[in-house]
Amino acid sequence: MVKALVACRAGVGSSLMLKIKVEEVIREHKLPLEVEHASLDALPGFNGDIVITLTDVADELAERHIPQKIIGINSVVDKEEIKRQLENVLN
Repeated sequence: MVKALVACRAGVGSSLMLKIKVEEVIREHKLPLEVEHASLDALPGFNGDIVITLTDVADELAERHIPQKIIGINSVVDKEEIKRQLENVLN
């Protein structure tokens, strides 16, 4: 099982909504993914495989060279984009 962290700067609004949509995509497509939710403050203690966040935050994380694969999502409600991005990383 692949482990992912859905995060944003505050860990409240956008990332919580994104987590809900990611979980819907996981269920609908039976993806082997376990999801946690937190603010970016939790990132140093996260030992999973993927960080899912909004595109602007993903760009910042890429500059920090974190060990996890980073997925940047443009629209938190676009389940097709989420599915496509998850499948790209999982395959």
